[in-house]
Amino acid sequence: MAIRNIIKEGDEILRKKCRPVEVFDKRLWTLLDDMAETMYAADGVGLAASQVGVLKQVIVIDIGEGLIELINPVVISEEGKQTDLEGCLSFPKQYGMVTRPLKVKVKAFDRNGKKFFVEGSELLARALCHEIDHLKGIVFKDLTEEILEEEDE
Repeated sequence: MAIRNIIKEGDEILRKKCRPVEVFDKRLWTLLDDMAETMYAADGVGLAASQVGVLKQVIVIDIGEGLIELINPVVISEEGKQTDLEGCLSFPKQYGMVTRPLKVKVKAFDRNGKKFFVEGSELLARALCHEIDHLKGIVFKDLTEEILEEEDE
């Protein structure tokens, strides 16, 4: 496993759409392992492959309840609304109020190509939507009216 560089604001790759994964092999497993290690090292709760320079539909999430790996994820249902402060590893020290679904159901594939579903509410729903947006070239700053910047101490 290796910690990969996280793409930062200004790099055009963050605006590109990711391609579906078609081959579930050791290269994919290495990507997933590296993404998880990178996310944990950066103290994040989610990471999309585009954030490490790979235009594939792959995300990892851990809101403190264990690692979730999702390949080719699609939101198949949403319920309610929640608005809260959101940030992103690609936009360090920047935050904004973003409205997202309160609950979501997502269809995805695991690292072996087996289809599964995950249902999330509150923080997990927010993380799922945030990372799936990355796969479409959408960043949280597109969904907020005001960006708050954390000052250096």
